[in-house]
Amino acid sequence: MDRDAYHNCSSLVKMPRQSYEQFWSSHFVEYIDKELSYSKFFRKYLLPNHPCMFSRRFTEDWKCRKQWVTEEGKPNFQKLLQEFDESPVPVANCNAKEYNANPKQVMPLKEFIHYWKEYIQNGHSSPKGCLYLKDWHMSRDFPDHNVYTTPVFFSSDWLNEYWDTLEVDDYRFVYMGPKGSWTPFHADVFRSYSWSANICGRKKWLLYPPGQEDFLRDTHGNLPYDVTSAELQDRGLFPQFEEACQPLEIIQEAGEIIFVPSGWHHQVYNLEDTISINHNWLNGCNIDIMWQFLQNELSSVQKEIEEWRNTMDSWHQHCQVIMKACSGIDYSEFASFLKIVAENRMAFLNACSSGDSSDYSRHLSETLTALGPYHAAFDLQRVAHIIECLLCNEDFKRLDHSTSTLQPETLLQQIRDTIQSTRGQHLLYQE
Repeated sequence: MDRDAYHNCSSLVKMPRQSYEQFWSSHFVEYIDKELSYSKFFRKYLLPNHPCMFSRRFTEDWKCRKQWVTEEGKPNFQKLLQEFDESPVPVANCNAKEYNANPKQVMPLKEFIHYWKEYIQNGHSSPKGCLYLKDWHMSRDFPDHNVYTTPVFFSSDWLNEYWDTLEVDDYRFVYMGPKGSWTPFHADVFRSYSWSANICGRKKWLLYPPGQEDFLRDTHGNLPYDVTSAELQDRGLFPQFEEACQPLEIIQEAGEIIFVPSGWHHQVYNLEDTISINHNWLNGCNIDIMWQFLQNELSSVQKEIEEWRNTMDSWHQHCQVIMKACSGIDYSEFASFLKIVAENRMAFLNACSSGDSSDYSRHLSETLTALGPYHAAFDLQRVAHIIECLLCNEDFKRLDHSTSTLQPETLLQQIRDTIQSTRGQHLLYQE
């Protein structure tokens, strides 16, 4: 990566998010059908937090686009059964509502494929409802399959880097659903970015930019389950609905990849029998959005159990426990997440100086090398900024850090030392 791509990026990501008015007036998403440098994607889409669509040429060499799809462009059930016959997969019922989501069950893939075939033969209907295979960790369960390659634009992925290090989870998913299956209104986990590639089939996306979701809340502050429901017209239930902008409607064709930015609430429909691959991901461009999300989550928990504050010695710790149960992470794990990201980049920059790359994994080495030392330096500056925010946060100060393998203050100093030492070796951009 060239130095200019990251020149003054630290100040850019600290600025208020760009107004969406000019973008919204055009009411379309830019379509990328030619070579695009990572630097341009970084400046034009990641930093300003704008969606875009990549053409099918970016997926045409993927094995799954050839092996999982028939000549007619339909799901290749025979091939899927050959590869994943007995594999347990999570399946949601789109006709049932559980809170603001669909209830799930786990079944062998062959059972879901059997259902799907019958569903098609019966005119895309079934007494079992409309079932949708969602959030299947296919890459984690079958690491040697290599049926697709993450495009370089989405490779600065702290979220999966962290979970790969722990070897317990990931945020890489396969979705398979018949025509008519859909996902209710939501924003992605931790307010992460997401990218979604249609292996076959077509989707319709309804997207709202950050902040518009507040106009869609009911009188209790809850977001709608279905943003197209007629009940949103009831001003007694949804008093601010008329103030919301119209959603950005996008049709995604087979082979295309959509980039969904941080905090953009969306609702998605499968217009045909569809298979897609989806990743959630975070990096230095949206880590501040994740940090704000975590603060909001904790604040909500604290308000819910405020009445017990003075009766529990460990009230603040209980808030962290509840927060993790609801959102999947607490402040301590967030600090550990930042630590791993920082240590990997410090090792990479030190290796750039010494020529020794033995301190970190081959896969991560390839990713960091492809993005270059300027990107690693940018990442470190973003981590340092968030750690500084943590150290000033009263709720974080209350946590017990005595058992941590590395104190936040120590980590922050190590980051500063690395930035300073590599600056002299011309690895960093000028400020």
